[in-house]
Amino acid sequence: MALLKLKERVIEVFAATRDIKQFPQLSSELTNLFSRNWAVGSFPEAMKSLERGSLDQMEFVVVCVDKQDEENLEPILGFIDGVKARGSKAILIASDVSPAVLHRLLRHGADDFIPYPFPPDAFAESLERLRQEPEKAAAAETASSTPRKGFILPVYGLAGGVGATTFAVNLAWELATHDKNSKTRVAILDLNFQSGSVATYLDLPRRDAVAEMLTDMDNLTPESFAQSLTSFKSRLAVMTAPPETMPLDIVDGDAIHRLLALAQSKYDFVVVDLPPLLVNWSADVLQISETYFSMLSLDMRSAQNAIRFLRTLKAEELPEEKLQFVLNFAPSFTDVSGKARIKRFSESLGIDVEIQLPNGGKSILAACDQGAPLAIAAPKNALRKEIRKIAAALVTTAEEMKAAIV
Repeated sequence: MALLKLKERVIEVFAATRDIKQFPQLSSELTNLFSRNWAVGSFPEAMKSLERGSLDQMEFVVVCVDKQDEENLEPILGFIDGVKARGSKAILIASDVSPAVLHRLLRHGADDFIPYPFPPDAFAESLERLRQEPEKAAAAETASSTPRKGFILPVYGLAGGVGATTFAVNLAWELATHDKNSKTRVAILDLNFQSGSVATYLDLPRRDAVAEMLTDMDNLTPESFAQSLTSFKSRLAVMTAPPETMPLDIVDGDAIHRLLALAQSKYDFVVVDLPPLLVNWSADVLQISETYFSMLSLDMRSAQNAIRFLRTLKAEELPEEKLQFVLNFAPSFTDVSGKARIKRFSESLGIDVEIQLPNGGKSILAACDQGAPLAIAAPKNALRKEIRKIAAALVTTAEEMKAAIV
């Protein structure tokens, strides 16, 4: 038994350089900003890491060059190309290089340039500026007139603790990252204005712009919607719950309909994390949705709530055929009585449970606490693999539907 258990390092930034000793100020800056969560390697080592996929989740990659690198630029240019192809931001740190070389490096796709030695606060300001660029790009694209007609995918938990938000967050991330070279745009909207935790699960700040938008939905515009969004690793647009607790009826059905229609026009997939309560606009979400994921577990709470929910839909003549029941914490294949229990459960409710998710264990809670999707925190987890399959099936189905329309 280990006497000392250390928290696993999560590398957030990678620095590629011929010799890190030539850039001592960079080491100090990285340590101040990221503690121990950064790594460094030579350009050959960096390229091998890139090819293995070890840098795929990096938000930033730092490329350091000095005068001695001018004679062998091709490996550096190839590395920058690989970084950009994977959607990461490349920050160029240049020390005593000629203007022609600097111009060539920037033309190859470096997102920002900082001279070395650094001016005061230059490195931290560069990181902050690059973090804000996806939000500005989202605002610009949202303001454009090109419609996308995306798919609305709400996730509703039929009982507390069934993993609805965990499923919603990871489904959105898997949709956004299913293909590194895809231009598929994905957003997740947290409509649980009182206790939404999408921001927590992605380690994002809750934005005041969300509260401002919700309190003035009569004047909802593409610009105000774009300003309410933030970006997770430049791949996923996120509307968090507001910073303060707000009543669920602060918006009505018409406002929610306009919000979702606006999101639908700008994103290919819009995952909606719903509150656990049915409110006056719940029916509007169901009406506009493509598939309505209803999360439950194999227990009496879920069964009773599912019966009530189905009765409500029938009474209001709402399209229950859109419901896609998802059984979380499903029995494993080694549980010999598991299939029989699921069959009795489904038959007693009169539903089809076509999606069964395994119990991901303690690593699920750890990932949520770390503010990282399972693809980053626990990529080999069984639950992550199942959600990835669901995302792949959704992408394939969406492509087939769009092809049929064309």
